[in-house]
Amino acid sequence: MTDTEPIRLTQYAHGGGCACKIPPGELESVLGGLATDVADPRAQLLVGLATGDDAAVVRADGGPGIVATTDFFTPVVDDPYDWGRIAAANALSDVYAMGGTPVVAVNLLGWPRDVLPFELAAEVLRGGCEVAAAAGCHVGGGHSIDDPEPKYGLAVTGLVDPDRLLRNDTARPGQPLSLTKPLGVGVLNTRHKRTGERFPQAIEAMTTLNRDAAAAALRAGAVCATDVTGFGLLGHLFKMMRASGTSAEVDVAAVPYLDGAREAVRAGFVSGGTRRNLDWVRPHLDPGPAPEEDQLLLADAQTSGGLLVVGEVPGAPVIGRVLPAGDAVVALR
Repeated sequence: MTDTEPIRLTQYAHGGGCACKIPPGELESVLGGLATDVADPRAQLLVGLATGDDAAVVRADGGPGIVATTDFFTPVVDDPYDWGRIAAANALSDVYAMGGTPVVAVNLLGWPRDVLPFELAAEVLRGGCEVAAAAGCHVGGGHSIDDPEPKYGLAVTGLVDPDRLLRNDTARPGQPLSLTKPLGVGVLNTRHKRTGERFPQAIEAMTTLNRDAAAAALRAGAVCATDVTGFGLLGHLFKMMRASGTSAEVDVAAVPYLDGAREAVRAGFVSGGTRRNLDWVRPHLDPGPAPEEDQLLLADAQTSGGLLVVGEVPGAPVIGRVLPAGDAVVALR
């Protein structure tokens, strides 16, 4: 790198965004043996590890539900300000996916202090704080470490009405499935990392808060939802149907994609995380007539993706329906 060459943050990390998550199968094998019982609990655990939901929820003394979550990752784009905005929107999304409202967050920052200038770190933090402010969420400090790879995210606490929770284990047969953001940011981000091409449509999607989508889902009476992030639509849908004891059918032609997503797949810009997602779901998948290209797009590792809602959400396409439990947990039609 010379003094005239811009710093490309994505080149300082082995992965990018939610595509660098630990694969879902490996993660479940780690979490499966954890003991989570508390001898003298001071709050009632409403949502914990059991179903792999988006956040933990507790309730104390009959008060509101408290939502707790965290999310952080390596650079998904080269621009530090955009990376900060994306990471913050992604972390806040877990609260919205539970039907809650974020109220306070703290920064999580890993920075290679001898490699990258702190001016870039300041831009990352600025982007994150601006998105949190737009969400009405305070940012009160945080924690930083010297790290070989840059990493950023938030730990977020929110509030939720326990009687209006959005969970991932309450789907019922006969209900439609709605998706509130188009897919494809994963393959576009992979193309960006390899080529330096910038995709404004992907940045816009990733920095859009899921606040309005969650509010619309609640107004429509939804009780079951999850956000679509690193495990792809297929992975998160599989987890939701498994937790609910149901199956799902996806209308492949109804799923929306960002401009350029199909071209990116055809050009080979598919992350290892996306391929691992598809491999994990494949034993439980009836692909029907869907070609490999569509399966990869449906498994595409999203960063700050939309909400997958059981029910109709005004303005969001219906992409499938919930079915009784069957031989395949997810079927493509």
